[in-house]
Amino acid sequence: MLARPKFHVPYLRKLAPFSAPRSSLERNGQASGSFVSGDFGEGTMATSTRPLAIVTGASAGIGYELAKLCVEHGHDLVVAADDPALAEAASAFRQMGADVEAVQADLATLDGVDRVYAALRGRAVDALLANAGHGLGHAFLDQDFTRVRHVIDTNITGTIYLIHKIGRDMRSRRKGRILITGSIAGFMPGTFQAVYNGTKAFIDSFSFALRHELKDTGVTVTCLMPGATETEFFERADMTDTQIGQSKKDDPADVAKVGFEAMMKGEGDVVSGWKNKLTTAIASVTPAGILAEQHRKMAEPGSGQG
Repeated sequence: MLARPKFHVPYLRKLAPFSAPRSSLERNGQASGSFVSGDFGEGTMATSTRPLAIVTGASAGIGYELAKLCVEHGHDLVVAADDPALAEAASAFRQMGADVEAVQADLATLDGVDRVYAALRGRAVDALLANAGHGLGHAFLDQDFTRVRHVIDTNITGTIYLIHKIGRDMRSRRKGRILITGSIAGFMPGTFQAVYNGTKAFIDSFSFALRHELKDTGVTVTCLMPGATETEFFERADMTDTQIGQSKKDDPADVAKVGFEAMMKGEGDVVSGWKNKLTTAIASVTPAGILAEQHRKMAEPGSGQG
């Protein structure tokens, strides 16, 4: 029997142009990609000497905590999410002393990512924290494919498009830090969460490859690989009745701190929490079929209590 590779990376074909399902912006009567608010006037953008960080998925959870850490370490912010709660988050970051541009956009679309890039108005980015992403529970054949596609385009297409744009600028300047939120889910076949785990296998692998492509350029790439975290993830993925959805989860502030510190040190990858480290170590030597069955027990609809 051949040894199983550490990462199971799906080779995704190029996807045809697609109209994403309505985001939370549009459901609340706001146009996708609308600018919520901003402090960056023409003069501020041109004269500020503070480093600038972009944080996606910054309205809540790990992304919110990452943005807070950026401000605490002296950064101004461009924050982006598809959630109207981004406005409240941006206000909190301003109260901490940062200049903040908030872009409410569907980051599954190229247009949404372009709006984030446009919000820079030419200002150099010191740190890109590509954290936006979401999951989708239930059996693959039972899922609405527009929702499937939105997971793929948020977690992969929009993420790597933004990295491509910002990464080129950083390489030209020979300076910058990129933090990508992957997941320990990328180490195992995700029965009843197949698409999400597949996207994270891609992201985990992509981050390692990009890091080595940028070796000796002055640009570092760090992959943060958390486990189950106490955020809105499981509610949005319709997994609140599952064993993993009802289990004790990690604190997003703790996860963000681990990732941020690894980024600042220029480390290649970091798994948050000793239990998650153990999980990835076991997954690297366990047959894929066994991992798939273990994941089924955690993620199958109705596997939780009550």
